[in-house]
Amino acid sequence: MKSLLYQGVPGVADQSQSLRATSNGGHPERSLAISPPNGVEGPAFDSLVPSPSISRSLQFIAAGDELHEECGVVAIHNHPHAAREAYLGLYALQHRGQESAGIATADGLHLANIKGMGLVSEIFTEDVLAKLPGTMSIGHTRYSTTGDSALLNAQPIRVESTKGLIAIAHNGNLVNLGSLRARLEREGAYFQTTSDSEIIVQLIAHSSAATLVDAIADSLSQVEGAFSIVMMTRDRIFAARDPRGFRPLSMARMKNPEGADTIVFASESCAFDLLRAEFIRDILPGELVMVSEDGVTSRQYASGAPQASCIFEHVYFARPDSRIFGRWVQESRDQMGRQLARESGVPADVVVPVPDSGVTAALGYAEQAGIPFRFGLIRNHYVGRTFIEPEQRVRDFGVRLKLNPVHNLLAGKRVVLIDDSIIRGTTSRKIVRMVRGAGATEVHLRISCPPTISPCFYGVDTPRKQDLIAANHSVEEIRRFIEADSLAYLSLDGLLASVRDEKNIGYCTACYTGNYPTQWVDVEEILPAAVGS
Repeated sequence: MKSLLYQGVPGVADQSQSLRATSNGGHPERSLAISPPNGVEGPAFDSLVPSPSISRSLQFIAAGDELHEECGVVAIHNHPHAAREAYLGLYALQHRGQESAGIATADGLHLANIKGMGLVSEIFTEDVLAKLPGTMSIGHTRYSTTGDSALLNAQPIRVESTKGLIAIAHNGNLVNLGSLRARLEREGAYFQTTSDSEIIVQLIAHSSAATLVDAIADSLSQVEGAFSIVMMTRDRIFAARDPRGFRPLSMARMKNPEGADTIVFASESCAFDLLRAEFIRDILPGELVMVSEDGVTSRQYASGAPQASCIFEHVYFARPDSRIFGRWVQESRDQMGRQLARESGVPADVVVPVPDSGVTAALGYAEQAGIPFRFGLIRNHYVGRTFIEPEQRVRDFGVRLKLNPVHNLLAGKRVVLIDDSIIRGTTSRKIVRMVRGAGATEVHLRISCPPTISPCFYGVDTPRKQDLIAANHSVEEIRRFIEADSLAYLSLDGLLASVRDEKNIGYCTACYTGNYPTQWVDVEEILPAAVGS
């Protein structure tokens, strides 16, 4: 059975659960609640519906050596079918999170929100989308980085404050979450979720700024870490990025010859392609954009911080057909493969990618090295990406379930395997064994990024440092563990050269260097505390 959370949906029975934030000594006039105020239709309502797909259950059979996506956000302003457009945008961003999804819409008077656990297509059927009227929408697809997996932590989060009804969707992680939460609790705030998105909502509610836009700017200037955010009131859309620009967020336009254009925001430009929207530009680091019936306005709420965009967006997270931080991901990954061939080429008969994320780098490697490229491993796309990590015995089965070797392409061949990363090493060892078991005479593993030696605090769900194999072992030790004939990583200089262009954007490489752009904090401040029974 699948649970959906309905908030402010016309015609749906009321069953509310409130989240409160108070300031000024706990005075009730400063309260904020997830449930709408009196006179606004339909607060929170839980409805159980059957899950339409068994594929979700298979995602709990984990490969164990993949980094977890963060989240994807989308926003639509001025479209007669805003919910459907948000659905399509989220569908294009599904690779960024498969745990939960939600869409909120507004029509100038009301703000409705529906969210649930599962894939976008499983949650938003025709009947569900019909319950979301309005010309504005925001959407979110999630893999949990901070906060547990409960439906309550799914986004968008819908809140009511003295500054109006707000829905918010957030991609990233706040690194000063612990100190902000403690301060807000001292001021009388009550937290109902473990999502750091609620921190931003509480800051807005507690801001002394006179207007909502000023309160948003004031709140964003207080948080530290990575965030790309879309917010919606009954009549406006807001979009913002953190001052260092860790996470991507772009703006596009759908031209309307009969009136004002539709403005679209999304984590990746591939969402614009599905919507037939024209890319305009990236939201700048530290920029807050507002879209209303009067048009698009922008303000710089923070400046001066050096840009530190996540380089792993180019390595792994983003789709190769997306434009991220002003650069096409496909071009970056092709250059990574070419540079990898220059740095650590090896005599071989065939280049084989570990699908899907290793494909583009493998194409670049093969072309640079002059070695034939072959799909020697076939991925079962009906399983989905696998995250939750059970015991090792089950995890090994998950690898076999996802990948299968093409024996006639591998037998008797010297194989160069191209993958994007090694995290714990368990999956890499299983794949090397699989290729060797299919008859390969040599297996040489090449990784299109440097060794991952440090956890990420900015929205990537990496393991603790003691669980990262490269943080605790030499390359030769890792090679022996994964049972490859040779192992080589792309150098940090080679990676930076692969993503460099005339804009000379600064990138965060903390996962490879341990040098963090923000003040270091203990991971316990970010990860959720254990939930008691």
